[in-house]
Amino acid sequence: MLLKDYQNDIIRTIQKYVDEGWITAFNFSVDYRTDYLGFIQGNLDFIDNSSLFFKEYIDLQGSPSKISYSFHYQDHHNNLIFRYDNAKHKPDLGYLHHKHINNEIIASTIPTLEQVLMEIIQNYLIKL
Repeated sequence: MLLKDYQNDIIRTIQKYVDEGWITAFNFSVDYRTDYLGFIQGNLDFIDNSSLFFKEYIDLQGSPSKISYSFHYQDHHNNLIFRYDNAKHKPDLGYLHHKHINNEIIASTIPTLEQVLMEIIQNYLIKL
């Protein structure tokens, strides 16, 4: 898959949730390193004024690989609700992919943007 195709998939995903009324504003950018390698980042604002900040350093040659990533979701007071990332910790966590939630760090899988958006909508926004 080419990075431009991955970019288009992300834009379609974001637009879907804009059209459904969940996302009220967004910014998105891609820094192309090659046709397959690049840095993607963006932020999304939701109907309750919460925000998602995301970034992915991705290699799409062969099997897609997120070299580094972060999906940081916060409330309108800038308080962390959750964050998925693969940043190294000291002391070592014993696992690379993890989620910060409720002052805990738990093992996780690598989420897609759509999975994170669905989690936000189902667990935080649908109650509105």
